[in-house]
Amino acid sequence: MNRKLGEMLINQHIPPLPDNLELKGLHVSLTSTSSNHHLEKLYDEYSKDLNGSIWDYMKDGPFSNKQIFKEWLESIESKKDPYYLTISRVEDDTPCGLASYMRIKPQDRCIEVGNISYAPSLQNSIHATEAMFLMMDWAFSNGYRRYEWKCNSLNKKSRKAAQRLGFNFEGIFLQHMIVKGRNRDTAWFSIIDKNWFDLKKCFETYLNAKNFDMNGNQRDSLSRLTKKLITKVDPSLQTVV
Repeated sequence: MNRKLGEMLINQHIPPLPDNLELKGLHVSLTSTSSNHHLEKLYDEYSKDLNGSIWDYMKDGPFSNKQIFKEWLESIESKKDPYYLTISRVEDDTPCGLASYMRIKPQDRCIEVGNISYAPSLQNSIHATEAMFLMMDWAFSNGYRRYEWKCNSLNKKSRKAAQRLGFNFEGIFLQHMIVKGRNRDTAWFSIIDKNWFDLKKCFETYLNAKNFDMNGNQRDSLSRLTKKLITKVDPSLQTVV
């Protein structure tokens, strides 16, 4: 009997766990989160979010004072999964966001990006885009074959961001979590290694200095570049943004 059992993988290499990383780009650097090095400036940057909306869909935050934020930062800095990275602007070495690798499964060569929190100065910037590119590139360059993005299904900004970055929509997991006492349905997205070569070219084209005018305005959008690679569009989005 000819039974379908799935593709036999020739490459059985187990990728490394992220640890002591230092990812450098033209606009941002990402380093292991450290309360000693990042607390003061990071708290100042987050404090510019006056209504605390950064934390609406996060399991942690908002933080009412610096001491509480410090205790939280200390609680996450030594974790291996999720493994937190602090995003800093290259031009002034200011920490202005956090992101993590999480649900790390080297044996399955699967890894997720999550716990993304951008201070207002990082939001909607080339710096944020480059940070996501650097994290993707590290994962695929080190042998991971699946890269995931999950978010609260009500978080339309995150869902739009996922598709702009080239993630394919995979569906909604109903009643997936309880976060801050509220139900969370989770939207799932992914990029797989077979698509990374072409997607990486999109990022390199977008991030190239020639793609921006003297005032920093983009000539070509990342969403237009990645749209042709997306095979599964999030039905909640009328267009890929």
